[in-house]
Amino acid sequence: MAVNKRFDALDSFRGLCAISVVIYHVNMAGSLTELSFFRGSHLLVDFFFVLSGFVLAHGYGFKSGLRFKDFFISRTFRIFPLHVFMLGVFILLEVGKWLAYKKGFMFNSVPFTGVTAPHEILPNLVLVQSWTTLTNPLSYNFPAWSISVEYYMYMIFFALTMLRGAGKYLAWAALSLSALYLLLTNHHGLTEEVLRGLSCFFGGSLTYALYRRVADNINLSYTLASLVEIVVLVAAITVVALPVPEKTLTCILLFCLCVFTFSLEQGAVSQLMKRPFFLRMGVLSYSIYMTHAAILFCLISLMIVMQKVTGWHIAPMVGDKRYLDFGSALMNNVALLAILALVIFVAGITNRRIEKHWQQIGRSLTQSYALRRAEK
Repeated sequence: MAVNKRFDALDSFRGLCAISVVIYHVNMAGSLTELSFFRGSHLLVDFFFVLSGFVLAHGYGFKSGLRFKDFFISRTFRIFPLHVFMLGVFILLEVGKWLAYKKGFMFNSVPFTGVTAPHEILPNLVLVQSWTTLTNPLSYNFPAWSISVEYYMYMIFFALTMLRGAGKYLAWAALSLSALYLLLTNHHGLTEEVLRGLSCFFGGSLTYALYRRVADNINLSYTLASLVEIVVLVAAITVVALPVPEKTLTCILLFCLCVFTFSLEQGAVSQLMKRPFFLRMGVLSYSIYMTHAAILFCLISLMIVMQKVTGWHIAPMVGDKRYLDFGSALMNNVALLAILALVIFVAGITNRRIEKHWQQIGRSLTQSYALRRAEK
């Protein structure tokens, strides 16, 4: 199995999942946001975990001569720069809320309290907010809860790459199954967020182990592969959208099956996912995921101000949720598309200016260390 193989279709799905999570965090009456799939699309974060486990196993799980310093730099420069930048953005937004509060104008909550209390800043900075019961995983840039889980799973994953033969597979299986058992039985020795990550991530690693063993022997016809892809995709969408028994377990198993199926890239859906637009969404997926909460906060805050100034009910509270309503289902759907376009536009900027810039710095560091080792 070629180590440098690219899984373009899977990367495209990562982008579509990121967009679905954005829609999940928007509430607009009578719009696409009210579809049952999007109301359940928070579960697609588990797909991110499965896919990360699969991709990490492909890139590093069977690599000889792997050095922790190189791995650490690669993962850290991939994750932290945009995370730290967005944490800074949220702190600045909270300062803005505080200045408005001092003038007698309050948004949804008192500034620097609850999930934005000052004591939550340091745990967020070092990405441990999801690993302890003393911190709030949804504090400040709340989508970063999954990044908190993922970053330290990378380090666990590296430690397990030191195992040889069946020991590696057994360790992956033990972590995935034990985390899943604790999750399903509510015996949370670790936080629920960490258990979700461990069960899915190492489930994805096991999925890659299966792919590595059997993929070369699977040669489906284009028609049959297309049919299989459609069936698997429809099944995954249905389970996300509908209340089904043992939903957590079913989703994890289906996500693993989905990743395996589309890693083969033999059918029509896989080929569709290789179209430029979908590939671009895959490239931007991390930026979309990490920036959208701040963009939504700014837009909703603007609508709240406009509502107070004009008296138009464009940002009503429905139960405990803040909705946006521009008067009709058509206008709400147009506004949703505009929001998605804005998120993608901003993601393009942060991907270019932050993600790619710091990844290049990381690569330069690893190359520098490699040259020093060669000179000794």
